Amino acid sequence: MKHQSAPSNTARHMSLFGFFALTATMVMTVYEYPTFASSGISLVFYLVVAGVFWFLPVALCAAEMATVEGWDKGGVFTWSGHALGERWGFANIFFQWFQITVGFVTMIYFILGALSYVFEWSALNDNSTVKFIGVMIIFWGLTLSQFGGTKYTAMISKVGFLLGILIPACILFSLSIAFFVTGGVSDMPITTEALLPDFTQLNTLVVFVSFILAYAGIEASATHANEMKNVKRDYPLAIIMLVILAIVLNTIGGVAIGAVVPEKELGLSIGVVQGFEGLFNYFTHDMDWAIRVIAVLIALGVVAEVSAWVVGPSWGMLEAGKKGLLPAKLSATNSEGVPVNFLLLQGAIVSIWAAVLTFGGGGANVSFFTAISLTVVIYVVGYIIFFLAYIKVVLSYSNLPRAFEIPGGKGVKLFIAISGLIISVVALAISFVPPAQVGGGDAATEYMTILVVSFAITLVLPFWIYHVMRKNNPLPPGVKMLDDKDTSS
Repeated sequence: MKHQSAPSNTARHMSLFGFFALTATMVMTVYEYPTFASSGISLVFYLVVAGVFWFLPVALCAAEMATVEGWDKGGVFTWSGHALGERWGFANIFFQWFQITVGFVTMIYFILGALSYVFEWSALNDNSTVKFIGVMIIFWGLTLSQFGGTKYTAMISKVGFLLGILIPACILFSLSIAFFVTGGVSDMPITTEALLPDFTQLNTLVVFVSFILAYAGIEASATHANEMKNVKRDYPLAIIMLVILAIVLNTIGGVAIGAVVPEKELGLSIGVVQGFEGLFNYFTHDMDWAIRVIAVLIALGVVAEVSAWVVGPSWGMLEAGKKGLLPAKLSATNSEGVPVNFLLLQGAIVSIWAAVLTFGGGGANVSFFTAISLTVVIYVVGYIIFFLAYIKVVLSYSNLPRAFEIPGGKGVKLFIAISGLIISVVALAISFVPPAQVGGGDAATEYMTILVVSFAITLVLPFWIYHVMRKNNPLPPGVKMLDDKDTSS
């Protein structure tokens, strides 16, 4: 779910490993493992289906559109705009940006959950007022820190990835292997029969949306494909390697937590810490200090991720702003190149989401699940537009020169795109079924009310904004969408 960025030039200097490392940091996170664990060993089924039939199609379709001559800047705004029209290009980039305003809340929920364990302060995770104040302090602190420029953001992200994701993940995997090798008995049933979900129970399938969220964002790295030394060979290799690695690591992470944390006790925002606690306690009960250190490291890793996201997603929207689709004040930047007014608007939206999700969520898990589902439904609508745009490119713009092309001809391209489109539509539909973990009664009602109302408002917003902005800033006579040339084949 990372930001759309565009290379400043087309110099081919990025190696296969360099591109792989960049993309891996965009889509791999530790804090989603508890959500995987909540679906039992069927997490393997979900990860494989989402990886092969959704993650891979997004990556391949994005690479082809990103390497079309003249389409390398603006990400989905440019791709969908050229293929479907400016209105749909704006809607696509809007949904991609807007979902992260909800995603911020999800990420900070995890930070608070980890800190509540470290400081033994349960109110930080369970008390709505304390939790909301915590979200505000962390988010606005990181937002204000970006006003001086983002020159240190990349460094912070790399350090955060190393300390907060890579090191904890290696420790988690090592402990889980040792757990099973030494005869540990998994609390999660690990049988071949349990691999397949119970398709008759829709509320068990809704967990699938979290697997889509785990893979979302791969399209952002496609804008760097033109920088690869041998894009036709290296890009598909990097993506296939990443799909395999993501499936393997996410499976190990989910199983590791599910093996030692009973489902009824699993907290989605503190589940990773619970997993470390269970694994350490299996071997010894004298490692509380180590668990706290790991919790702090993971929290710092997510802080670094939030920091990278604060400015990142705004660049695609600012590209639309250059076309007159945002008020001039929102598109303006300070001396450090930071869109201060846009970030203030983004912060206000995040604050509203935090209030709605925290005070309307009815509990830690309900808030967490609502935030995840809302993030997914907003993002998935953007992916539906994305796949429709690629299908249009295949059918109507086949003669445009591009550095990378999905091999196999038009039939293979359409199969790949349609499979991704179908998974996106399914994920959108099942997101509106309350998860079993939410429970019934008032909790399910609150979940559905927040999700449906928020989604309906979000769905209308970009088209209303586009209508207003184009009415006030009409395109000059003879100027085409995105200053485009005739791209018909």
